[in-house]
Amino acid sequence: MIRKLSILFAGALMGATAMTVVSQNAGTANAAGSDTYRQLAIFGDVFERVRAQYVDEPDDQKLIETAINGMLTSLDPHSSYMNAKEAADMRTETRGQFGGLGIEVTMEDELVKVVSPFEGTPADKAGVLAGDLIAEIDGEQVRGLTLGEAVEKMKGDIGTSVSLTIIREGATKPVRLTVTRDEIKVPSVRHSVEGDIGYIKLLKFNEQTTIGLEAAIADIKEEVGEDKLKGYILDLRRNPGGLLDEAVSVSDAFLDNGEIVSTRGRNSDETRRYNARTGDEIDGKPLVVLVNGGSASASEIVAGALQDQRRATVVGSRSFGKGSVQTIIPLGANGALRLTTALYYTPSGRSIQGRGIDPDIGVEQPLPQEIREQMGLDEEDEIARGESSLRGHITGNEEDEEGSGSLDYVPPEKKDDLQMQYAIDLLNGVKTNAMFPPKQEANAAN
Repeated sequence: MIRKLSILFAGALMGATAMTVVSQNAGTANAAGSDTYRQLAIFGDVFERVRAQYVDEPDDQKLIETAINGMLTSLDPHSSYMNAKEAADMRTETRGQFGGLGIEVTMEDELVKVVSPFEGTPADKAGVLAGDLIAEIDGEQVRGLTLGEAVEKMKGDIGTSVSLTIIREGATKPVRLTVTRDEIKVPSVRHSVEGDIGYIKLLKFNEQTTIGLEAAIADIKEEVGEDKLKGYILDLRRNPGGLLDEAVSVSDAFLDNGEIVSTRGRNSDETRRYNARTGDEIDGKPLVVLVNGGSASASEIVAGALQDQRRATVVGSRSFGKGSVQTIIPLGANGALRLTTALYYTPSGRSIQGRGIDPDIGVEQPLPQEIREQMGLDEEDEIARGESSLRGHITGNEEDEEGSGSLDYVPPEKKDDLQMQYAIDLLNGVKTNAMFPPKQEANAAN
């Protein structure tokens, strides 16, 4: 069922991109008028005067990149220019694999804290433990670095080594380790069993997602037993998006037929439709999909497809509402142009742009008072933010005054997670709702 479609969708948390990769010579534009060329001549004049007369000598490359980005960002929040490094980082993000150590990290007290080493990775084999604080990388102090800068220093070519100085709870002196980098595949899927219910969390949509989903389903079936399984929860909360082919194949895993998504450009002949093929990986078991304000783009494709095709009940709060497609056009010196070229639509023809996916069953997850106080929020303050709140966004044809998005908070403890507990209660029969299970006779047109 895996489709290779070379289009990328992603939400605000990873730059809000949705991309189609094309060749350098693809596409033509209408010839520019003489007035356009006069304006370009003005741009050239301004550029030369800045280079010659600005109080400090400017960087030519930075001037040009900033000018290009100014043009693109004036179109919408998701069009932009990527230099060679940014384009390479984007490719690494979508592949979901790179040369590194294999640890999930965060920042604590200006040091890099290990959340968890991935099983079987160089960090795991070298003895890096969850809770370790990395104080030095190759002899350089971590204090003063951003998390991104520290992570970049730990990445590198496969087979090269990096030295870490670690502060470990209970150790009387720093622990020094030398770790050899290897190919790291970043997990994009996590799963567990909640009683007789399979729980699958999708963190993003990269090239590893469908493989991880299939492995998760197989593990759950083996652990619980297919005859005892009551159903599945597919958690798309705080998932910013990723590759379209993965969004299509993830949707396809739960569908036997019907449309999954369509994309529509400026011209009618640019419309593309993606359909499911026979084969439901969970054998028709009940399915609940969780969404919130952090569910964007590719996540909204999956939620919208499963909702419109009446295959799943969507629970949670309104999603982010990013329904645009960006085409990635390779440029010279390995840079790339990211340009919005289309909008996508759910099987029933709904545009997500500026609107989002409304859940079948709304369950709000309040922000804890402690966090509200830390953020300086009053009781009446709302912090929901979606595509509709982004300056210069493309106005969707179904966008209204209410806009898109909602709170994207997910409690760290499952017992405090009202949306997840509601889904579990639905599948266990503790709660009932007219929207669960969805009525199959109301299927969207195929």
